[in-house]
Amino acid sequence: MVGNEKGVDARITIDTIRLALKKKYDVALIFSQDQDLSEAVEEIKEIGKEQGRWIKVASAFPKNPDIKHFKQGIEKTEWVPFEKELYDTCIDKRDYRPKE
Repeated sequence: MVGNEKGVDARITIDTIRLALKKKYDVALIFSQDQDLSEAVEEIKEIGKEQGRWIKVASAFPKNPDIKHFKQGIEKTEWVPFEKELYDTCIDKRDYRPKE
């Protein structure tokens, strides 16, 4: 069984919205470029307005000098590109899937 990418997106969405509702952060830095998360970003910003407070949402992603066009972050967020070399050093190569 392979990990479910949509399950990760759903978990990020649930956690960021739940924590925004509980006023647990003022800045959310999401390490993703997945545009599926843009709806969660809109919801988080709406929560901030309803609560009368400022919430910043940013998306961090590795920039790749080998790619000619600029890769973007999640829509409606501040983009925080960082060096691909840093990203590569952070990759966890362990296989966390259950052994069969």
